[in-house]
Amino acid sequence: MLYHILYRFSQEVSGFNVFRYITLRSFLAFLLATFCSILIGVKFIDFMRRRQFGQVVRNDGPKTHFKKAGTPTMGGVFIIASIFFALAFCGNFLSYPLLACLFVTTSFFILGLFDDYLKVLKNNSKGISPRVKLIWQFATSFIVIYWLNSNNVIDTKVYLPFFKDYVFDFDYMYLLFGACVLVGSSNAVNLTDGLDGLAIGPIITTAAALGVLAYVAGHKELSTYLYIPYVENAGELTILCASVMGAGVGFLWYNSYPAQIFMGDVGSLSLGGLLGTVALVTKNEILFLLIGGIFVLEALSVILQVASYKLRKKRIFKMAPLHHHFELLGWPEPKVIVRFWIVSIFLAILSLSTLKIR
Repeated sequence: MLYHILYRFSQEVSGFNVFRYITLRSFLAFLLATFCSILIGVKFIDFMRRRQFGQVVRNDGPKTHFKKAGTPTMGGVFIIASIFFALAFCGNFLSYPLLACLFVTTSFFILGLFDDYLKVLKNNSKGISPRVKLIWQFATSFIVIYWLNSNNVIDTKVYLPFFKDYVFDFDYMYLLFGACVLVGSSNAVNLTDGLDGLAIGPIITTAAALGVLAYVAGHKELSTYLYIPYVENAGELTILCASVMGAGVGFLWYNSYPAQIFMGDVGSLSLGGLLGTVALVTKNEILFLLIGGIFVLEALSVILQVASYKLRKKRIFKMAPLHHHFELLGWPEPKVIVRFWIVSIFLAILSLSTLKIR
């Protein structure tokens, strides 16, 4: 909101004109979100400890995780709060792409909050039933995709990375395709959130890559030069991604091994939905599979494990999601985390190489 107030005076005071630059507002958003996340985090952790709102550990998980029972959770509350705080100063709320992302984030945040409420306060490790979660997520996705398409923010075309001429028009089926992207992204991040700092690392790198892509998609000359579909006001998502990075860094201050707090579903579901929406709005639905490759691998490991056991009564992995498999192979938890981070950084950089290879 502060952006709208200050930029209004840019004609009278030339110094305020700097607030029209996306790059400056992105840097400011990153710094604000980082400091806000760190400052709120210490108070939030203390509050959760005093209230004894701790993580409920599943009985079928790795035995090394039993010692984590009681660790404060729902850290996603101050991650999202920090993102919204930074956007309140630096965001342009006249941007339809930004509003769409905030709508999905808020809806999935509420869903995750209910889920964590059942797990933490009601001591129910299962939380909301998977069916209810999917209905909520798909309903939210259908609404936002229909709204974006009706307002000509996005079309129904899907672009293949590394190629400039391969475009598929899904037409009316795009509604279902786009919803699968959002729901899949949200649940994949949720599955990845199983070790200290494991999920937030790839979230930061994914947000960084999507932030660059959003900036290019919202810049008419650059998007034309790089054969990337132009999306009006998509550049504002760069500020959103910078806020995610900053809030994520602040959260990692407390979530790094050994974690003082966990993200909870309130964070993983909402951040996953946010990233998926950015990919959708910037027309990087297919490239998102590469950018968020860690999330894809984690989700695939669960799908393959379940399918294999139902069809063959045999397991492919020692345990799913994939990070538990490596734990049971004898990898120390910090090593699993850092190696997954390294892969995520590599995939983010590789995905950005597609900007020129088209």
